[in-house]
Amino acid sequence: MSFLQSLNISGSGLTAQRLRMDVISENLANIDTTRTQDGGPYRRKMVVFSSTNQSNTLFNKMLYNNINEISNSNKTRGVEVSEIIEDEEPFKLAYNPTHPDANEDGYVEMPNVDNLKETVDMMEAVRAYQANITALNAIKQMASKALEIGK
Repeated sequence: MSFLQSLNISGSGLTAQRLRMDVISENLANIDTTRTQDGGPYRRKMVVFSSTNQSNTLFNKMLYNNINEISNSNKTRGVEVSEIIEDEEPFKLAYNPTHPDANEDGYVEMPNVDNLKETVDMMEAVRAYQANITALNAIKQMASKALEIGK
């Protein structure tokens, strides 16, 4: 596995975790949204990751188009966001008879977003992002040391 393949793997992890943090931020921003364009309260969104074959990227094709791969096991694997799904957990009911979206009993359907869950998910995404940054820095350091060999 080359340095560039390692960079692609860590880069895909950074991109995926950044999107995950964006979705979590959207969830937190809509924690009190009781009316959406689709009608009803906001539904919590979640990111689904999947493994991807990074050897099909345009960059790799241009860089390695004349190099024969020894075997399929050397293909670089990364991560990508395969989809963003909505959480099917039921909405929370809050008693607030003066709210414009309250039903006849005075209850308002609130989004199924839990502040604690989102905070923990954000912390996990930040840690994964930091781990990918650490891997990138290690790759950069290894490449730098390899270039010093020729001095």
